[in-house]
Amino acid sequence: MTSNRIEFAPRPLRVLHVVTGGFSGATQVAIDLCADDSGLQTLLVLRRKRQTPAHRIDELRRRGIAVETVPGWPHALTVWRLAHLCRAWRPHVLVAHGFSDHLWGRWAGLLAGVPHLVQVEHNVRERYGRWRLWQSRWLAQHTDALVGVSDAVRDALVRLGHPASRCMTIHNGIDLSRWSAGRPWDEREAAVVMAARFARQKDHETLIRTARELLDRGTPMPFYLAGGGSRRWRDRAERLAERLGVTPWVHFLGPVSDLPSLYGRVRYCVLSSHYEGLGLSLIEGMASGCCAIGSDVEGIREVIDDGRTGVRVPPGNAMALADALTALNAAPDAGRALAQAGQQDVRARFDRRSMQARYRELLIRLAAGDSPTDRAGGGRQP
Repeated sequence: MTSNRIEFAPRPLRVLHVVTGGFSGATQVAIDLCADDSGLQTLLVLRRKRQTPAHRIDELRRRGIAVETVPGWPHALTVWRLAHLCRAWRPHVLVAHGFSDHLWGRWAGLLAGVPHLVQVEHNVRERYGRWRLWQSRWLAQHTDALVGVSDAVRDALVRLGHPASRCMTIHNGIDLSRWSAGRPWDEREAAVVMAARFARQKDHETLIRTARELLDRGTPMPFYLAGGGSRRWRDRAERLAERLGVTPWVHFLGPVSDLPSLYGRVRYCVLSSHYEGLGLSLIEGMASGCCAIGSDVEGIREVIDDGRTGVRVPPGNAMALADALTALNAAPDAGRALAQAGQQDVRARFDRRSMQARYRELLIRLAAGDSPTDRAGGGRQP
C-alpha cells in the first residue's frame, strides 16, 4: 500500500469510493465522482483483479486522483485492508460501488466506524445467492442511502428486500464533450457498432445471427464489436460468426481506445443484451449522433423512447433486429431523425455534471445529518 500518496490535511468533506479494479462501467462512475470537484477530498480505492492494469492506475494519479488498492481475495483480507485504510484516512462518507464490492466496502466501513455509508448498485440482476443477499439486506439497515443507476435498478433493490425509504435513483452520466463530435449523417457508414464486454449478460450471438439474416436478404452490413471481457464468451461469438459464414462482415475489434471516433463515423449503435442496469454504451453512441437500437429490457427502456429517440426490439430476436436495420437503411431520413432526437435527449438527461451534482448534494446532506431522501435527493429521478 502506498499511503504516502494520500493527503491527510483536513478538508470540508472526505469521501472514499471503493469499486472493482476491473475498470468496468462502475469503475468509470467512481472515477468521475473523484474528479473535477475541489469542494470534496476524495480517495479512490480499487479492489485488485487479475486484469487491473498498473498503467491505468498511474494515469489516474497523473490526473491528480488519489488512488489506493486493496487485495481482491480472500474477501476477509479485502475487508481488513480496507478497514485499515479507512482508519488511517478517516472518511466522512464511504461510497461502495457495484456487486460484490459494495458488500466488502460496507463491512469495512462499519468495522472502521465510518460515519456514513452509501451503496451504489449498477445492474438489475446480480448473483447474490442467499448468503450474500442476507448480507446486503442486513448492511442496508446500516447504510444511509442505496443508489440505483436507473429506476429499474432502484426497483430491483426494493424487490430484493432492501428498504424502499433508503433507495433512490441517480442516473449515470457521461462527459458530453467527448461524445459530441461526429460526421454528418449522409457521410456516415451504414454500419453497426456494439460496444460491450463479452459476458453472459451481453447478447452478441443475436447480433451475429442478425448479420447472417441481413446477408440472406441480400443486404449485408458491417458489424463492429468493440470491447474486452471474457475470452471464453468472445471465442464462442467468433466460432458462431465462422459457423454462420459472416466473418467478412463481423469485426471483433477488442478494446477500443477511441470509441468517440468509431461512433462518429457509423450510423447505428446497437446494444443487444439480456438485461441492463442502464445501457451506458447506447447513451455514448446516441450522444455521438448514432441512431440507437436496443433490446427491449429493463434499463434500456429508460434510454430509448421507442419510435421517438431510437428503436427497441424484443430481446434475443435476430429477425426483429434485422427488420429494424432493414427499415432504417431503406429510409435514411427516418434514421437521421431518430438519431437527432436521441442525441438531444441524452444530452439533456445524461450529462456527467448533473450526475456529479446529485451525488455531491447527497453526500453533503449526509454529512450534515439530513435525510438523503429529503427534497430532490430521493426516490425516482425526474
